[in-house]
Amino acid sequence: MDLDRRELIRLTVLTSLAAGTGGLGGCARLLEWSEAQRQAPIRREFGTEPTASAPATSSAAATGSAPPPPAPPDLGVARGDDPAANAVAAVALLGGMGRFVRKGDSVVVKPNILTAREPKYGATTNPAVVAAVVKMCWEAGAKSVTVFDHPTAPARQAYTVSGIAKAVNDVDGRMKVLSDRDYDRIEIPGGRSLKSWPLVTDIFDADVVINIPCAKTHGLAGLTMSMKNLMGIMGGSRGSVHQGFDQKIVDMNSFVRPQLQVLDGTRLLVRNGPSGGSLSDVRPGRLVVAGTNAVAVDSYGATLFGRKPSSLSYLRLAEKQGLGTTDLKSLDIEETS
Repeated sequence: MDLDRRELIRLTVLTSLAAGTGGLGGCARLLEWSEAQRQAPIRREFGTEPTASAPATSSAAATGSAPPPPAPPDLGVARGDDPAANAVAAVALLGGMGRFVRKGDSVVVKPNILTAREPKYGATTNPAVVAAVVKMCWEAGAKSVTVFDHPTAPARQAYTVSGIAKAVNDVDGRMKVLSDRDYDRIEIPGGRSLKSWPLVTDIFDADVVINIPCAKTHGLAGLTMSMKNLMGIMGGSRGSVHQGFDQKIVDMNSFVRPQLQVLDGTRLLVRNGPSGGSLSDVRPGRLVVAGTNAVAVDSYGATLFGRKPSSLSYLRLAEKQGLGTTDLKSLDIEETS
């Protein structure tokens, strides 16, 4: 990243903070992706349209203009035995991928490819879910779709063993192996514990960022889902991140906010996460959760493990800092099978 672009990101974020909009992160679309945009009319309308013979029951009908479509739900949850179909259905409940990806957009997709584990162990995002998201991006008109993570194992090995490399290649996506050249140290305005860090610059160059975590236990964070998965864009020596870990998770999510979160709950790693390695630690989840707010998505995800969202420190901190709500009763949640 050259100095001009880094300075532009810094000034744009600081301007957002001064205006009271919070520390929005990433590319221009990330910086502009406000709550008002999330609630704006979307391309897919829910329900059936009135027929030509239906009586006029509103001023909109009387004037011949169609009523605006209802606002999309906060979360879309799709259950079934087909992971790809679940991903498509969950995103469709939010209004479809066309709500997030426009023609000519460059898209970055961030799955969880922690290590070289086969999908059956639940330690990595299901490859069928990743492929479904990539395919939806193409169908929405994306110009490019790049998929990457920062595994603890050698990247090519982790990409291959997880099945994600083949799945992405089969739908013409690009799997990128990161190198030191792909990181630049970025200041994190408003970060309480994480002040700056080397971050993957692709995040800031993309028009759209899609986060696709899997749901699993984590020895330090308790559970790792959308918010924790975002730590995978960090380079450098990540051992020091574990000090004040929960606050650093929140700091990163206050800065970089993907437009779409797709939580893969195909298999739940209920013990010995995040890397697992035994099938006895895995139980079927058979669902995908989609949403625009990581706090909301992870709050729902916590219930898959029989936990209250308030039991996770980083969710409590995120809610306190205004990043979202953990109160599932206050959210509009649509489910489908």
